[in-house]
Amino acid sequence: MKLIKVDQVAKEPWEDKLFTGPVTLQAIIGRDLSENFLIQQVNFSKGVRNKFHSHSTEQILIVTEGEGIVATDKEEITVRPGDVIFIPAGEKHWHGAAKDCTFSHIYVMLPNLKITQIED
Repeated sequence: MKLIKVDQVAKEPWEDKLFTGPVTLQAIIGRDLSENFLIQQVNFSKGVRNKFHSHSTEQILIVTEGEGIVATDKEEITVRPGDVIFIPAGEKHWHGAAKDCTFSHIYVMLPNLKITQIED
């Protein structure tokens, strides 16, 4: 057994063209600990989101701080701490911080995922 305190996991800058601005990543459970799960927290600056994309595996988001938006082609949902979002494999979506809010979520995915960025 291993106890991991998320507030003690280092926040590392995550620079990727998938994001519209600055985010940090906290590697909670990485490939070094598990062959079956990838669990990380993403921290979005105010108004920052990722661009439309899809995953080769299912994704679970667990909102931990702030106010965010999770969107598909058909809907946008405002989410807050305690909300859990299930995103099926292949679904085109984006998620990120509301306009004047910071936002954090933990994601749970299989470690062999592939991300396809749809929006430039």
